[in-house]
Parts: sequence; structure tokens; C-alpha cells
Amino acid sequence: MEIKGYIVALIMAMAMMELASLTLATSRRSMLTNGIGLTPPMGWNSWNHFGCDIDEKMVKETADALVSTGLSKLGYVYVNIDDCWAEIARDDKGNIMPKNSTFPSGIKALADYAHSKGLKLGIYGDAGYYTCSKTMPGSLGFEEQDAKTFASWGIDYLKYDNCHHDGSKPIERYPVMSKALKKAGRPIFFSLCEWGEMHPAEWGFHVGNSWRTTCDITDTWESMISRADQNELYAQYARPGGWNDPDMLEIGNGGMTKDEYIVHFSLWAISKAPLLLGCDIRNMTQETIEIISNKEILMVFKLGRLGCTVMKRFGLRHFPAIGQ
Repeated sequence: MEIKGYIVALIMAMAMMELASLTLATSRRSMLTNGIGLTPPMGWNSWNHFGCDIDEKMVKETADALVSTGLSKLGYVYVNIDDCWAEIARDDKGNIMPKNSTFPSGIKALADYAHSKGLKLGIYGDAGYYTCSKTMPGSLGFEEQDAKTFASWGIDYLKYDNCHHDGSKPIERYPVMSKALKKAGRPIFFSLCEWGEMHPAEWGFHVGNSWRTTCDITDTWESMISRADQNELYAQYARPGGWNDPDMLEIGNGGMTKDEYIVHFSLWAISKAPLLLGCDIRNMTQETIEIISNKEILMVFKLGRLGCTVMKRFGLRHFPAIGQ
């Protein structure tokens, strides 16, 4: 295992990187113009640790923990609810409905709660008939209605998955929701969760603010490194307004060592990937807090330019300094 090599190379890269503004030269491509996502999002997502075992109490407690730990002041402001939050059936008007047994106060109340703490609330949807868990409806055919619903609730972020669809290509289905969100009357960060199968980095900048470049991550060194390698293939496409997404962070879930988690966090930061924590924020160890709040790494993430490997040799990854 090449952990020491990764750590040495990452530290060297960070020490060499001069601070630079994320205001890069205007892209020659036409980007999505919703005015958000100028920096990669930071926050938390429920899926990696909790799966479908979610409710409004846990979401509120997570919001509280982001504030009480000081993470929100570092930029971790998104509280993103993943799959399994809605009833299996829509109401008689076709509206998607929060699951009464787990979210009895409704999603708008959670958004209001998050906003009162200076945070943002994210929600999950799917470009198919059902979401990946098959426990709630997807938005295929209901894009405008659902976009208006999300906006009326005060949603700030939409993760949009790719399960149980009609067989059409993502490049046909995802723009429909993108256009619906633009008309909904509220800026909403649009995260394309297409798993990288149709190379969304090559077309996603017209459609969303981030795009998955890989299939789902698991809490192992092998899975994490393979996602980082796959993500790096699309480095040229990441810039303010649109970011490559190798999936959520696994730091704190227990499947890797401390050194491996340091590498995990550093690689995501250098590549300007969304820093969405996937652990139980309410019960983090001090070790986890120290990794995800490392000011030097976060400075590179926020102020440095995107870095990618220029050479692999003797177990080391070498990253370029700015201007070289």
C-alpha cells in the first residue's frame, strides 16, 4: 500500500501551491448560468452512513452539530437529505409528499430550520420513475412540478440520481430538470448523479453544477483510490460553476485508517471535488474532526487551483506547483 507516498506527495504539492483565486479565465464553453456553484459545495449527505434510516430529528441534530463543531464556519453548510424521504405515492394532485412517519413536519420546516442556522438544505430526486431505493417516486415526467415544489420548500441543492428510467439517455433526461429548476424561481445547486457512465463531465457543464464521474464509493482504500483516479481523467472540465464529483467522503465511517482518510480528504480537496461528509456528524471522533477541519488542506481547496497528477513514480504522486 502506498499511503506514505501519497501523503508525502500531497504535502509537497500543498506546500508548493501558491494561493490563487478561483476566478479563472472565462471558459470557452457555455456553462450553466444559474449563478451558483462558483466554488465546490461543502456539507453533509445522509446516504453513506445512514442509507434509508433517516428522519427529521436526525437531520436537525446534524444541522446542530455542523454549527456546534465549528464546521459550518469552515464552509460546511449543506445539509443534504438523500433517498427515502418521501411517500411511495404522490398525492391526488401529483405532488411529491414527505414521508409522514419520518418527516411529519415536512421538508419546508427543515429548510427553515437549516436557514435559521446559516445552513442550506439539500434534497434527493431521480431522473426515473422511482428512486434507486424504490421507496419513493422519481421525477421523470414531473420535472416542472417537482422543481416548483422544491423551490417552494426553500431547497438549495438537488442531487439527481439515474435509476428506474425509461431507457433514454441521461443527456436527454437531465436537461429537462435543469430547465425546470431555472424556471422554479429559486437558485438550486444541481448535482448530476449519473455515475459517470455517459461521461457527464463532457456535457454536464451545460446542465448542472456538478456531475458524478464515478460509480458509488465504498469505505475502503481500493474504492477511494480508484474513484480518485477515475475522477482525475476529467480534470480539464472542472471550473467555477461546474465540478467533477467522485462521490461523497467516507471519512469517519471506520473502514480506513487515519492515514488513508488523510489521503482521501487531500485528494478530494486538491481535485476541487465537493466535500460532502458522509459520516454521523453527531458522533465524530476528534481524529475525524481534525482531518476534515485541516486549515492548510481547506486553504488549498478554497484558494488554490485544481491540481492533478503529473507523474507517478516509486509510489509517489507528484502534483504541479501553480505556474509550472
